[in-house]
Amino acid sequence: MVSASTFTHSRRCALSGERGSIVLGLGVVVLVLMLAVGVGAVGVGVAGYVQAAGAADAAALAAAPVTFRPFQARGSPAQEAARFASANHTTLVRCVCPIDRSWRSRTVTVVVARRIDLQGLGTVRVQATSRATFEPAALLVP
Repeated sequence: MVSASTFTHSRRCALSGERGSIVLGLGVVVLVLMLAVGVGAVGVGVAGYVQAAGAADAAALAAAPVTFRPFQARGSPAQEAARFASANHTTLVRCVCPIDRSWRSRTVTVVVARRIDLQGLGTVRVQATSRATFEPAALLVP
């Protein structure tokens, strides 16, 4: 015969085990959700950097020939770099692109930045640098 105290004790032990399983299950769900948010944030950050790198490439390629001649550009090499950076949703941070009217090869360096929203985790600023070389003598080759 089972007494009432034995029944209560065995029921209490069963509930205790169920509670432990529920807590463990919730812990696993929370951990998986946190991992998914973290992986998503890293993905957004990487995509933002790749977009900034493309904008830096475009800005450097736009500025390089303008250091030699205007070539129908709307401004200085730095202004051209800024225009292309803006068109690619970034801002020009630095442009090392001095005007050189000689026929020597020259390399420009452009740094652009953009802000990226990490989906509720805040925003980060990513920067990308690109270089482009312009060979004026290549204009003479048919």
